[in-house]
Amino acid sequence: MQAKDAEASVDLKTEIKEYITHHLQDTYDFSLFSYTNKSGKHIYIGIPLPVILWDEELHVFSSSKLHHGEEVVASGNKYYKLDHGKIYRTDASGIISYDDTHHARNIAPLDLSITKGVASMILISILMFFLFRSLARSYKKNGGVPSGIGRFFEPIVLYIRDDIARPNIGDKKHGKYMSFLLTVFFFIWFLNILGLTPLGVNVTGNIAVTFGLALLTFLITNLTGTKDYWLHIFDPLGSSMKWFAKIPIYIILIPIEVLGIFIKPFSLLIRLYANMQAGHIVLMSLIGLMFIFKSWLGSPLSFGLAFAISIIELLVALLQAYIFTMLSALYFGFAAEEHEHH
Repeated sequence: MQAKDAEASVDLKTEIKEYITHHLQDTYDFSLFSYTNKSGKHIYIGIPLPVILWDEELHVFSSSKLHHGEEVVASGNKYYKLDHGKIYRTDASGIISYDDTHHARNIAPLDLSITKGVASMILISILMFFLFRSLARSYKKNGGVPSGIGRFFEPIVLYIRDDIARPNIGDKKHGKYMSFLLTVFFFIWFLNILGLTPLGVNVTGNIAVTFGLALLTFLITNLTGTKDYWLHIFDPLGSSMKWFAKIPIYIILIPIEVLGIFIKPFSLLIRLYANMQAGHIVLMSLIGLMFIFKSWLGSPLSFGLAFAISIIELLVALLQAYIFTMLSALYFGFAAEEHEHH
């Protein structure tokens, strides 16, 4: 009897682990919940999204046909199946062959699907467009005074301008960076908030997304860099020493400065990715503990901890957006620096 209980506990832990892994991944639908009917079939409740594949020709179908990898989808004269979060071409029987390292050998078509991560970013982009369009209209209509929901967002916009952009970039040049700073702040913040909803979205916990955001900061920093910015990297000592005395120092110093160009955006993407990923893992693990304990003491305790972490995650969602924006403004300030030469 104890052996059966131990086996059931291991199976439950494995199921919870798989559920957390599935939650962290970018999937082809918004899964709300699932259950097993009397016949033993898994029923999934959620919002399907369009699957768009290019495999010699365009194939478009609903993600509901994949049935979470349990069914084969026929499109044209080809068959496709979902396996470990990726779609492969297969046959009518849905056979997936693997190599020695357990990687699928089947052909993977070019995947242009609208996953839940892509759908979330599109949703937030549309929301931001209409939100700040109405804010701009209220400014124009009321002579610079916002109305409605704009009264809530105006102090945030002013804070980013007066306490982030101006101190780090300067009064003269902060204006040309404001559009990016405002966009990236609200984009990250809104996505982080969306990740705390039952939709199970983990966009900012996807390293591809954080890489894209950090890449934009990297490009803007280096493409708008002044002559003084590049001189600081390749001639950091300036005219304070003779050129022959600087050579031994520059052999070490210049590679470090060049490396710093890439380390700065790398720290941005890792910080955002790791914090949001860790937050989701901790929260889902605490929720999973309720099903493991199954007691009047353990389950309420797990629920209380999960609730507390959820409140903290609301703060973290805002904090990570602030940190990304602050550091981006700091890097832009380095790029926009100018010194008087005498």
